[in-house]
Amino acid sequence: MTRYAENTSVSVERSRAEIEGTLQRYGASRFMSGWDEERAYIAFLYHDRAIRLTITLPDRGQFDRTPHRNRRRSSEEAARAWEQACRQQWRAMALVVKAKLEAVQAGIATFEDEFLAYTVLPEGRTVAQWLQPQMQTLIETGRMPQMLLPPADVAAGERR
Repeated sequence: MTRYAENTSVSVERSRAEIEGTLQRYGASRFMSGWDEERAYIAFLYHDRAIRLTITLPDRGQFDRTPHRNRRRSSEEAARAWEQACRQQWRAMALVVKAKLEAVQAGIATFEDEFLAYTVLPEGRTVAQWLQPQMQTLIETGRMPQMLLPPADVAAGERR
């Protein structure tokens, strides 16, 4: 199976600009993007909710050889292959953002349905980053954590 946009000529910059424009059209009030050696990020504010999506960038070392014949690539060929993989990732991100926002706009899903995992919590992690370790424990044990109840005097005070 081929990867979506695996042969795209659309630059990373153009995909990033497309994402920004899409977010503006659907009502986001702020946008930022950034990158480090391993990841690229987009973040935006939508109705006072901070959202961050991450692209894991391909490892440059995996492009030193061709995938089919395992032929050694020149450094220029390897750089071009890596850039192609990055373009593909950004095209996929543009598709995902547009599809999620259109699903919300069309009433197929709620904003929370589509973006809950990417919602940034007050301490900087996303809901997914916070929840995934806990989910693994739930799956392994098959048990829900105990519900933490407030002290009796607080609970009684709330009923008044």
